[in-house]
Amino acid sequence: MGDLATSRIGVEEEFHLVDLQTRSAAPAVDDMLDQLDGDSFAPKLQRSVVEANTLPCESLDELRAELCRLCRRLNEVADPLGLGVVAAGTVPLVDLLGNDISAGARYERMQHDYQLLVREQHICGAQVHVDVPDRDVAVAVVQHVALHLPTFLALSASSPYWRGTDSGYASYRCMVWQRWPTAGPPGPMRTAADYDAMVADLVASGTISDPGMVYFDIRPSAHLPTVELRVCDACPTVDDVVLIAGLFRALVLRARGWIAECRPFPQTRHELLRAATWRAARSGLEGDLVDLANPSGPTLVPPSLLVERLINELRPELEESGDWKQVLELSQRALDDLF
Repeated sequence: MGDLATSRIGVEEEFHLVDLQTRSAAPAVDDMLDQLDGDSFAPKLQRSVVEANTLPCESLDELRAELCRLCRRLNEVADPLGLGVVAAGTVPLVDLLGNDISAGARYERMQHDYQLLVREQHICGAQVHVDVPDRDVAVAVVQHVALHLPTFLALSASSPYWRGTDSGYASYRCMVWQRWPTAGPPGPMRTAADYDAMVADLVASGTISDPGMVYFDIRPSAHLPTVELRVCDACPTVDDVVLIAGLFRALVLRARGWIAECRPFPQTRHELLRAATWRAARSGLEGDLVDLANPSGPTLVPPSLLVERLINELRPELEESGDWKQVLELSQRALDDLF
């Protein structure tokens, strides 16, 4: 198992800003940031979105307190401005005219290069970061963890609405996000050098302008020894964020143990992983998901089976981190809320 001294967790959450009178996305992040701590909050591509960043945390209780602190502060600033803060992958009413793109040369270039794709990025996600010893370990962890990405998406799915209609998807944010040329599940890589060479090739090709535009569903940090889970919708409740963070840390700890034992990477076809991600976006926890770990081959199973099996498999790591009881309770609550 891993060393908890190097397995802190942190979360980046994106929130929509909504005009409380019109119920439409409001490009008001600059007004918000004038009153917010610059170390904890940041603008995003759309001026109707604000990002909140927790400090690195050692326990889930500490993470929960951080998340609540940030949410309280956002609401304190938003309310007098007539704004609502919405934690969800999408909001129903948005303006796609491109009038609310954030200022700056990077965003201007993105708008020029990607056009409608940029104007449609009225979406919010939640990202979980877990410490690892170095970036080589981070790349190896990505390979071990990737087949569980659809489960995390299903647990977080919170974006059925798009431009005033029900999309029929549990996570339409995922459908919008996957249009980026570097979005989706990662390909096979073994070392940080492999990853960096791939990023350099993408930049050289003109497909992306900088390493920050590698938008894989999970990736090693470009500058820190952490692994970033990026597949999730923004979550409406703190409980959901804490559940996902606890599960992800446990998966990283297990992967680190497997790496130390020189276990081979799982052999999951990239096409199947993309298909399983689509299924999770389509149904969330309300329909069957693809079991990629089935020894007999991929099959559709109830989401409760995948979630409960994963938690039971990770019990040693969850107990090591002191997260077992809390993750078990939160997962049961998430599944019970469906019925």
